[in-house]
Amino acid sequence: MSIGIPSRGFGGPRAGTFAPRRRSLLARGMARGGLLRSWDWPLIGATLALAGMGIVLVWAATAPQLRQTGQDPHAYLKKAILWAVLGMVLMFATASIDYRRFRRWTPVIYGVSLLLLLAVLVAGSSVNGAQAWISLPGGFQVEPSEFAKLAIVLSTAAILSRKRDVGLSEVSRPGIKDVGLAVLAAAPLVILVEREPALGVMLVLVFTLGVMVLLSGIRLYWAGMLTAGAAVAVYGVVKLGVLKSYQIARLTSFLHPNQHVAGAGYNGLEAKTAVGSGGMFGEGLFHGQFTSGNFVPSAPTDFIFTVAGEELGFVGCAVIVALLAFVVYRAIRAAQRADDMFGMLVASGIAVWFLFQSFVNVGMTIGIMPITGLPLPFISYGGSATFADMIAIGLLQSVRRHHSLFH
Repeated sequence: MSIGIPSRGFGGPRAGTFAPRRRSLLARGMARGGLLRSWDWPLIGATLALAGMGIVLVWAATAPQLRQTGQDPHAYLKKAILWAVLGMVLMFATASIDYRRFRRWTPVIYGVSLLLLLAVLVAGSSVNGAQAWISLPGGFQVEPSEFAKLAIVLSTAAILSRKRDVGLSEVSRPGIKDVGLAVLAAAPLVILVEREPALGVMLVLVFTLGVMVLLSGIRLYWAGMLTAGAAVAVYGVVKLGVLKSYQIARLTSFLHPNQHVAGAGYNGLEAKTAVGSGGMFGEGLFHGQFTSGNFVPSAPTDFIFTVAGEELGFVGCAVIVALLAFVVYRAIRAAQRADDMFGMLVASGIAVWFLFQSFVNVGMTIGIMPITGLPLPFISYGGSATFADMIAIGLLQSVRRHHSLFH
């Protein structure tokens, strides 16, 4: 009676024996520890859904006006598709690299980001009063402040994780010297971005830095002192006139919008009206009166959420917010599963970046946050913002893929 031992001869298994079953490539990839299972496919799906919605909304925001002026109504659509495709290539390329290598590359990434911010101030192009872009051949532009977000996340994570990632005990927390070094490293990026001026991006950098410091495990009394110091710094910035009068007006106009209808409050008032006009299901793509009439400025970029509100209604806005919330949730999950402090801080920093920027962008269109000129992640038009967002998703994937255990 056969006991199922396969033959070792050249003729293959003998009759009555059990031949080993070969699993398909898909089955092997999805097995525990397999290549395909290491990817966070729900995060990829949410990212692609947001990018797709962004492409459609940019098209809806620009086509009517381009058609009215006799231009190609698909001009922005073509560029938006190009940015999304190139962004996805960057995402998968970043995800294929072990995130620990980025720690070694952080000084280079930081230095390049700093040089680009300096180049903007020296020879950048000015748009709407902000000198934030570097013009390239073919009508393309690069916005270095978007990549400064990646630089501050990586540099802060690298500095604050030095003690815990070199074999010291688990109780080794970042000290005040580590925090001071992280702040000193971030200061040139923050100052150069403020000088453009790009107030919204500056707030993202400062907020992300602050939360990453708190998450690094710093002792509570140092956290309290840093919070008090930040409050004093903000007060000093306002009192010393570092911020210009129009910037202060933009930051405070949302508190009393009816007092600034002809000035700083105009954009916010028009944005709220446009969002409210969409009702539950919206007026339909390309049928928004406020969008086609150019009543809301910067509709394809900073105020893209107004296009969603007017043309897709409350339901469309809710889908966008839910997808953004899911991306933040998956970033938090990546932070929880990270093998080391560096990976945890990188994923946490990206989660804070997306959460804060999304909240401010959506909030300024519905009147609960000041207007600061921040794009909505994955949705707003812009190559630099799209590339930075997609690289950040790639970093999240890398932290998950190179985790020792997959769940």
